[in-house]
Amino acid sequence: MSFPDLSKIPAIDKLGVEERVSRFCKRSIKNAAKKHGLHLALSMIDLTTLEGKDTEEKVKRLCYKAGHLHGSLEGLPNVAAVCVYPNFVRVAKKELEGSGINVASVSTAFPSGQSTLEVKLSDTKFAVEEGADEVDMVISRGKFLSGEYNFVYDEIATVKEVCGKAHLKVILETGELDTLDNVRKASDIAMYAGADFIKTSTGKISPASTMPVTFVMLNAIKDYYKATGIKIGMKPAGGISTAKIALQYLVMLKETLGNDWMNKDLFRFGASSLANDVLMQLEKQESGIYQSVDYFSKD
Repeated sequence: MSFPDLSKIPAIDKLGVEERVSRFCKRSIKNAAKKHGLHLALSMIDLTTLEGKDTEEKVKRLCYKAGHLHGSLEGLPNVAAVCVYPNFVRVAKKELEGSGINVASVSTAFPSGQSTLEVKLSDTKFAVEEGADEVDMVISRGKFLSGEYNFVYDEIATVKEVCGKAHLKVILETGELDTLDNVRKASDIAMYAGADFIKTSTGKISPASTMPVTFVMLNAIKDYYKATGIKIGMKPAGGISTAKIALQYLVMLKETLGNDWMNKDLFRFGASSLANDVLMQLEKQESGIYQSVDYFSKD
């Protein structure tokens, strides 16, 4: 795709967005629909560990959790992926072999993005060679905020080439973009540069994902689909810690993009703590009793 015509991007009505989002949060969800939504949310989660204190053992524990979430519950789906730093991709790949759970890796000097293109490409190439099914890159926010939009576009397009068959999720770090208009502009640049997914945040700064930001990005995806016929995925990440909030996101997703996007191939949650709350809600639906939060593993 060629560089988008940024002059044609519609201005964002912040109050209008907030009003629309407030309606999604007021939708009543019946029990059968809630159970379906909880199963769907679980299948869309990328379990993640991205800390300086990560070890092989911690990654192995997270992979074990990813494959053993069900407990006493029958018929639960697997999570979508486990996301780790590039140096742990091989460990995760081995632990998840045969599970159907993807391995995602961050790259491009995550989370700051402050490095040379050479380093970023090397970072990405290493993750892919180690076996990453998905790559979560960060854009150069400093360049974007300086108005160097072609630089951001070219960098994403070059990383996409290195990804090969691995799917590319482009993290905008929306908490640093200041305005919803910037979020929309960055979304368009990322999609036209070759993103398979656009993602809100690294989870390392506040605010991370918010519903207004996600709504703007969903509408960018809708307009891109109308213009190109290509479906782009969406991943809100950071701050989505409860099943109630996740269901509100799914209501927003369905009413904005429709049923075609209601699957893990086109929507993900970057929120490891969400898995435990979803499991608690499902246990409650089955038994009528809330389990203690300590009943579920944290890693």
